[in-house]
Amino acid sequence: MEEVLIVIYVVITVLLIVSQWRIYSKANKPGWACLIPIYNIIVLLEIIGKPWWWLLLLLIPIVNIVFAIWMTNLLSKSFGKSEGFTIGLLLLPIIFYPVLGLGDAKYNGPAGTN
Repeated sequence: MEEVLIVIYVVITVLLIVSQWRIYSKANKPGWACLIPIYNIIVLLEIIGKPWWWLLLLLIPIVNIVFAIWMTNLLSKSFGKSEGFTIGLLLLPIIFYPVLGLGDAKYNGPAGTN
């Protein structure tokens, strides 16, 4: 039973990494950037059109929750999705990140400005 859980964990992890890689690639950023801690957040901030110093806000307790939700919403809007999709990204990331990365969603610029 333990081996089955390990396999499921590995499959989900690989699926989410591939999804993030594709999200970054769709936004014309290097896909490998999703694998590097801290740098991945800096690249994500570029994708959603926010300054690098937002990274510092993610270090402040409570404030980081608000900004993480805000960043997720901006990511959703960057790919032309609604607030409902943002809720999906927050509550069911195993389903919604692959839909965003592996589906037909197109990058529309930071927070959908283009």
